[in-house]
Amino acid sequence: MTIETESKNLNKAERVEFVLQRLQELYPNPPIPLDHKDPYTLLVAVLLSAQCTDERVNLVTPGLWELADNPYDMMKVPVSEIQEAIRSCGLAPQKAKAIAGLSKILVEEHGGQVPADIAALERLPGVGHKTASVVMSQAFKIPAFPVDTHIHRLAQRWGLTSGKNVQQTERDLKRLFPKEHWNSLHLQMIYYGREFCSARGCDGTRCDICRGCYPARKKPKLVRKP
Repeated sequence: MTIETESKNLNKAERVEFVLQRLQELYPNPPIPLDHKDPYTLLVAVLLSAQCTDERVNLVTPGLWELADNPYDMMKVPVSEIQEAIRSCGLAPQKAKAIAGLSKILVEEHGGQVPADIAALERLPGVGHKTASVVMSQAFKIPAFPVDTHIHRLAQRWGLTSGKNVQQTERDLKRLFPKEHWNSLHLQMIYYGREFCSARGCDGTRCDICRGCYPARKKPKLVRKP
């Protein structure tokens, strides 16, 4: 085999297959990183994770669940108490209002249950498309592909999207990967991004998957921020 052949970059179909295979080898059964016991506690935990680490959320939620761990009880807790319980998560005033508001809506409009419907989830206070997608995939096992900063970065480095925005990245990934892989692949990419292909730890030329997809790449891959 010549040097030129050895260093030839993979085409897109080959990159998709390589990414699937490598991530499955590394994370065959990726756990959900946010501690929860049901769809409601997952919904609240995902809401809290905005601009906050999962580790911090997992430290905060036990104290919040002592106040209330279901929408019926949570809607009765003063917003000020919710805010105090979650103050170390960042954006606590807005998140506290959202938790109180969505709990009230869940009781009044959904019988106290988190709806397994992405449009209904997106109508809840503080719940955007990404949060709704996480709940759909992780709580209800309905195929979805939530895109966070890790996934947005990796998809660009691996040549799977142009990275114009997270919406485009989500559409591109859904088009490239079989639906049955979406839920696990979302988690696998998050774990890989944190462990091997972080914003500063890899520039598109260092980690195993970046090198595997683009063995001929010599310069750092610039990525667009979401």
